[in-house]
Amino acid sequence: MSSESFRVEPGETGERLDRLAGRRLEISRSSARRLIEDGLVLVTGKQESPSYKVREGDAISAEVPEPGVSPEDIPVPVVFEDEHLIVVDKPAGLVVHPGAGNPSGTLVNALLSRGVSGGDDADRPGVVHRLDRDTSGLMVVAKGEPAYSGLVGMMSRREVERVYRAVVLGAGLPETGTVDSPVGRDPDNPTFMTAGLGKHAVTHFERIGEADGYAMLRVRLETGRTHQIRVHLSAIGHPVYADPLYGTPVPGRRLWLHAEKLSFRHPTTGEEHEFEAPIPEDLDQAASFLKLS
Repeated sequence: MSSESFRVEPGETGERLDRLAGRRLEISRSSARRLIEDGLVLVTGKQESPSYKVREGDAISAEVPEPGVSPEDIPVPVVFEDEHLIVVDKPAGLVVHPGAGNPSGTLVNALLSRGVSGGDDADRPGVVHRLDRDTSGLMVVAKGEPAYSGLVGMMSRREVERVYRAVVLGAGLPETGTVDSPVGRDPDNPTFMTAGLGKHAVTHFERIGEADGYAMLRVRLETGRTHQIRVHLSAIGHPVYADPLYGTPVPGRRLWLHAEKLSFRHPTTGEEHEFEAPIPEDLDQAASFLKLS
């Protein structure tokens, strides 16, 4: 990390923090936004949101990671691979890319030797979508162009189907349902997401089991906001089982959320692909304990 600091000049008053930080730190705006969200950019010692409008005299301090990611020998199950992309079954506990508190030991480090690349962020080569650290399951990562741009476009056009399995608290959910509510950063705590503000977000679910105050759901993402499933299910009163952020942690258990199905048309060959990842043993055991399997 390198430490940087500067004060907001008169002509910069009213500018968004992410735009100003990107320009003054000579990094991309998206990189600046991530540093702000990770608490690595402070305004007079306080964490603000990327959209914060700076004022003359504000003291901006930043911790900027050194550029570059190194390959590491980290075992990750590969479901499919060709010269354009790779599909993996990400284990729970593995962070997708380097960031605050995780400079190494990530999925990106594990896949660098396989040729993943693409995009303008040196810490996220080939990454077109993410899973939370404690969420297991399927991810596709690009190996450069044209696959990277193709996958990004397909994600934005909602042409990639992503289906998850989740166990939630509470009975009484309908057989099927949709949560249509924006998801964005919590203005009081930017490290959390919240429903009701931010970007458009839609989550569809189907109840496939219920027992003793818990339910198992099949969940399909229409959009892909940070923590979307967890935030949406918590917002309707049915948080994901063992969710330490938006629900209640359970000793000895991890977040019961698994990306079990991924379907898309190959961005280079045009071939249709559909992949499935079995429920991991730890989640299966938890479901059995809750009488859901």
